[in-house]
Amino acid sequence: MRILMVSSEVEPFSKTGGLADVIGSLPLSLEKLGVEVNIFSPAYKCVLQGGFGLKKMDIPLSVPISTRRDTAEVLWTTIGKNIKCFFLRKDKYYDRDYLYGTSDGDYEDNAARFTFLCRAVPEFIKKYNLQFDIIHCHDWQTGLIPVYLKTIYKGDPQFKNTATLFTIHNLGYQGIFWHYDLHLTGLDWDVFHPGGIEFYGKINFLKGGLYFSDILTTVSKKYAEEIQTPEFGFGLDGVLRDRKKDLFGITNGVNYDNWNPETDPYIIARYNEESLENKKRCKEDLQRVCGLPVRDNVPLIGSISRLADQKGFDLIRDCFDRIMEMGVQYIILGKGDRRYEESFESLSRKYPESFAFKNAYDNVLAHKIEAGCDLFLMPSRYEPCGLNQIYSLKYGTIPVVRATGGLDDTIDDYTSDNERGTGFKFSAYTGEALLDALRRATETFQDPVRWRELMIRAMRKDFSWDVAAQKYIELYRIALSKKVDS
Repeated sequence: MRILMVSSEVEPFSKTGGLADVIGSLPLSLEKLGVEVNIFSPAYKCVLQGGFGLKKMDIPLSVPISTRRDTAEVLWTTIGKNIKCFFLRKDKYYDRDYLYGTSDGDYEDNAARFTFLCRAVPEFIKKYNLQFDIIHCHDWQTGLIPVYLKTIYKGDPQFKNTATLFTIHNLGYQGIFWHYDLHLTGLDWDVFHPGGIEFYGKINFLKGGLYFSDILTTVSKKYAEEIQTPEFGFGLDGVLRDRKKDLFGITNGVNYDNWNPETDPYIIARYNEESLENKKRCKEDLQRVCGLPVRDNVPLIGSISRLADQKGFDLIRDCFDRIMEMGVQYIILGKGDRRYEESFESLSRKYPESFAFKNAYDNVLAHKIEAGCDLFLMPSRYEPCGLNQIYSLKYGTIPVVRATGGLDDTIDDYTSDNERGTGFKFSAYTGEALLDALRRATETFQDPVRWRELMIRAMRKDFSWDVAAQKYIELYRIALSKKVDS
């Protein structure tokens, strides 16, 4: 079976969040199961300057955009044993400091940037006479690919036996643009209707992926249920209910080669459940790195996230003083909305001995936070899957999460069942509920015996990609059978 994964980011080459982690890990597990996987993604500035030893394909790629054709280069390298990663180089679109926009908002030409990516994929396949059983598309940036295969490239023998699978990583981001951008896509107006890519008079890339793909997946079982409701459907819940029979939830795995305290190269002392005294050394190191006083008996909380409403930072900001009154230390690592960046910069000055804010994407510090913190806070308004709570389990860093989406699927509440619990959950999206969960967590932290038992149980949880990869293979087969039946 030959798979082409198309994504707007892929770790270690480009990353803003969990999507990159998935694309950097899932293909490795699929390869172990005998699947031939290739990856296709933009050649951003971070890709070009990352020292990845990229090679150039011999023939430039000609890509239709609007009423003309534009040329691009295709670069490539490999990961795993033989997973080829292809990067579309078009500097006017991708040679920028950020992937999608700045803290002031999205790039104004994102419609053109990701139309170019989507149209480049079938042109790349045709140019190099490649054959794929499945094109696996990820999130809105790739949403036009299934549309193209069932319109412009319909009947093309190159794609006769190719099926599409579309994974929703976050329904809140849909790629919505005004209808005047339709000319960029090369699509006819006959797809611009409620059963196509039209969405309240605008173009919706994600909706195209939902309607035109053979199989749909999302990244946890609960999120697959939630997005079929008005509360979490962001206007597309009706579309998803229409395609309910083709929608599957597969909880993301994690790559324990990258996230494992026994082998982590970025932490000062490696550890497992038999050497938890080394976790205390990691805590001391993290406190020093972040400029906080070294205090072993004070609960140290961490958050690593894009700073956005979705991630619950309105709750954190609004009850921040009351969190500090608990006598904890807190570290936040991330970039995002300017109002949150400014708020947390101000709060770090107000609480210099208790709070540190690092306005950055920093992989080394992320590993130090996972290893050095006692608690990991994720109070998301909604969370399709989430990965950091799973990383935290492996590091014995106890998650405090809101019971939504993948957070609810992956964390068992300790208060409800202290024989099975692996973290602390709350349901209501309120500051009081968040504070109550933190109080329960910090009170448990003060009991060393109970806390150690909780840490060990968390560290023994297994969310490796092996199970999830097998489920994807089963869905690839279903997609191919649908293609044959059609």
